[in-house]
Amino acid sequence: MISLQEVSKSYGNGTDRYLAIDAVSLDIEEGSIHGIIGASGAGKSTLLRIMNVLERPDAGKVAVNGRELTALGGRELREARRSIGMIFQLFQLVSNRTVWGNVSLPLELAKVPKSARAERVQEVLRFVGLEDKAKSYPAQLSGGQKQRVAIARALANSPTVLLCDEPTSSLDPRTTADILDVLRHINRTLGVTIVIVSHEMDVVNGICDHVSVMEDGRLTRTYRNRQQDGEVPRGTGTPTNGAEETGGLGFYE
Repeated sequence: MISLQEVSKSYGNGTDRYLAIDAVSLDIEEGSIHGIIGASGAGKSTLLRIMNVLERPDAGKVAVNGRELTALGGRELREARRSIGMIFQLFQLVSNRTVWGNVSLPLELAKVPKSARAERVQEVLRFVGLEDKAKSYPAQLSGGQKQRVAIARALANSPTVLLCDEPTSSLDPRTTADILDVLRHINRTLGVTIVIVSHEMDVVNGICDHVSVMEDGRLTRTYRNRQQDGEVPRGTGTPTNGAEETGGLGFYE
C-alpha cells in the first residue's frame, strides 16, 4: 500500500510562495492501478514524486509497503526506492547507451553481479517484447518502443510499485493502447501496484481501478472506476456514469 498523510509542498518564499500540494491524504491499495487526473498545474506530477520522496514534502508522511519513506535519508532512502520503479513522459533514456545498456543501468548502480544482471535484463526485455532491440540505440526506436525500454528499466530491480508520470501523453492513440496493455499485463502478472498520472480521462478510464481528481494542489475526490467492471462504454466523449457516488467524473477538461 501507498499511504500519504496530510502531505504538503510549497515553493518560493514570502509573497512568492506557491503551495503546490495542500494537505493531501490518500491510500492506494496494494496490487491496484490508481489514476491521478487533473488539469495542467494541478499538482499531479509533484504528488507522484512525493510518493517516492524525489520531492520531499514540507509536512506530512509518506509510507510505502508499511515503511515510512519520509523518515529515511541517504542510503536507507536509496535502498527503499529500489522497490519503486518510475517511468516518465519523455522516456529519460541515455542516448549513448543501447537498449540493453539502458535497462542494465539501475542494476549496475545497485551493484548486481554481471551474470545476474544479464539474466535480469534479458528477462525484462522479453517481458516487454523488445528482445530483438537489445543492441539498438534510443534514436533508432519509435516512441512506443522507447517507452517499453523505460518500462523494462523500471522493472529491472523487481519493484512492487510503479509510478507513471504521463506515460502516454507523447504517444499516438494506437501506441497509447499498446503501452496501457503492457502496464495492465505488469499489474496482473507481477502484482505490481501502479499509479498513473494523466490529464487524459480515456487513459485512466481505460486502465485504472480507482481515480483521484486534483485541482489546485488539492485532492477533491477519489472514486472507483466502474468502467473496469464492464459497466460503462468507452470513448463516449461525454460525461458518463463511470464513477460511483463519490463525485467522480466521466471526463476532465
